[in-house]
Amino acid sequence: MQEKKRKNYYVGMEQRKRWTDNTIGLLVVILGCMCLVPIFWMVRTSLMSNAAIAKYPPRIIPEKILFSNYPETLKIFPFLLYLRNTMSIIIPALIGTVATSCISAYALARLKFKGRSFIFALVIGSMLMPSAVTLIPIFIGWSNLGFYDTYIPLIVPAFLGGGAFNIFLIRQFMLTIPRDLDEAALIDGASRMRTLWSIIVPMIKPALIVVALMTFIIYWNDILGPVVYLGSPEKYTISYGLNTFRGSFGTNWRSIMAASTLTVIPAFLMYLFGQKYFIEGIVLTGIKG
Repeated sequence: MQEKKRKNYYVGMEQRKRWTDNTIGLLVVILGCMCLVPIFWMVRTSLMSNAAIAKYPPRIIPEKILFSNYPETLKIFPFLLYLRNTMSIIIPALIGTVATSCISAYALARLKFKGRSFIFALVIGSMLMPSAVTLIPIFIGWSNLGFYDTYIPLIVPAFLGGGAFNIFLIRQFMLTIPRDLDEAALIDGASRMRTLWSIIVPMIKPALIVVALMTFIIYWNDILGPVVYLGSPEKYTISYGLNTFRGSFGTNWRSIMAASTLTVIPAFLMYLFGQKYFIEGIVLTGIKG
């Protein structure tokens, strides 16, 4: 009798777990579809004529798909120019962010020196300061140095630590690595930088890819920086150029949506490339505090 009750108990637990998993899976699918609706609507609108877009009630699937909207949009929206300008900022910013945040995180995670905890607290506390507080002083400083309307104010800050959140993320990841590896490398005569490059970096690739991916998305979508520091239209980034284009062609919805679709594609491809490492890096970061 007891064996039967125990068996029924475990069967009931398994059924409840299966029901819970199915419910959660269904909710995830529903939420995912809700997130995809705006993207679908943008792509769908980019393939329609302005007259078809204005029809009511709207059609979910266009009667006539117009791929010609994209070549026509490229004639008035210099996507390749904006793409080149944006990549001119993103590539060096990615290098600076990943390199300097990795070095800073290594010092805070592996080295022992007086005031380390206080410095780490300051790094974390800096995330509480709104960027708008320092915007005007920093702008005045770059302008006095003669760097207005250049990419230098948008690139150089990436080489000054890499950002508090990135330092925190990489540091937490480094804390999951046994210190015995560092000690063994130092005994063999390796320097601190050699230990970081040859031992630590290969083991924290997921965290570095997460930092690179988030940095790419931040710089790709950044509009405040270009608006503040760039004045020449031929130097506009993709986000700034798209915002200006929307203001100039407020009723030409097919071209606006076509331009928006073009700007989404590179960021979407970057996320597809790095989503495995993104999930792995976020999960493993919280293993050890």
